[in-house]
Amino acid sequence: MDVDPRTELSEFLRSRRARLSPDDVGLPRYGRTRRVPGLRREELAQLAGVSVAYYTRLEQGNGRNVSDEVLDSIARALQLNDAEHTHLRNLAACPYDNKKQKKVGRSNVRPALKHLLDNISVPAYIGGRRCEVLAWNPMAAALFGDWGELEPRDRNWARFIFLRPSYQELFVNWESKASDVVAFLRMDAGCFPNDPELTALIGELSVKSELFRQLWARHDVKEKSFGTKAIRHPLVGEMTLSYETLRMPSEPDLFLTTYHAEPSTPSAEALQLLASWGRDATRSGESVKNRT
Repeated sequence: MDVDPRTELSEFLRSRRARLSPDDVGLPRYGRTRRVPGLRREELAQLAGVSVAYYTRLEQGNGRNVSDEVLDSIARALQLNDAEHTHLRNLAACPYDNKKQKKVGRSNVRPALKHLLDNISVPAYIGGRRCEVLAWNPMAAALFGDWGELEPRDRNWARFIFLRPSYQELFVNWESKASDVVAFLRMDAGCFPNDPELTALIGELSVKSELFRQLWARHDVKEKSFGTKAIRHPLVGEMTLSYETLRMPSEPDLFLTTYHAEPSTPSAEALQLLASWGRDATRSGESVKNRT
């Protein structure tokens, strides 16, 4: 499944235009009955202050020589959030005549970062592009399973979520997590459309998961940041954990993600119990579950 920048730009603009109505942007409703939801091209062009012909060329995938000012105006008219605005710029800047697939190797984690992970007392891991998991600490293994038992290509959040049923049980709101993962991959695809490993991953998931295909068709994008997730661990039960994602300034393709619980809560007590079990927590929990 190739990721063609021209098609990506076209479909992204169409999808963002389709989610707006004249009421959303303060335009009157008049004229012929709308056959499809969303703003018309001429309405969007009016809001952005560009000609209809100019916007039409852009929506047809021709993003060459579009100024940042015009892209900013279109982003405001479409009410894009920061991640969507960045994605629009990435797509418009892609070299459309470069079809050659560029192999992008797996990022390396410096020994100092691995040492840092081992000294973090909460679940933590270092991730890279394509939703890869590159390094993790014992607490992350206790929470999510021992990723060391998997092949490197399988240490990937997209494969965890869509291809491993145990993760559907692990995340209480699994579909929300799935939506996040697809949005992260879509953001990556806008930056690196000619990465063969990324396109192969998207193709594999599209073949094997109906939900992935549905989510991919939405064209949603998201930056990794912070929030909360409800985890249903087979050993200690349900926990509400907060996560934080930190980019590495000197290595922008890498990020550190940590999970923690509010102090003096049942979730904090559950994390402490997991810490005492270490890497054997998930396997022990599976044994407990299988006996019940």
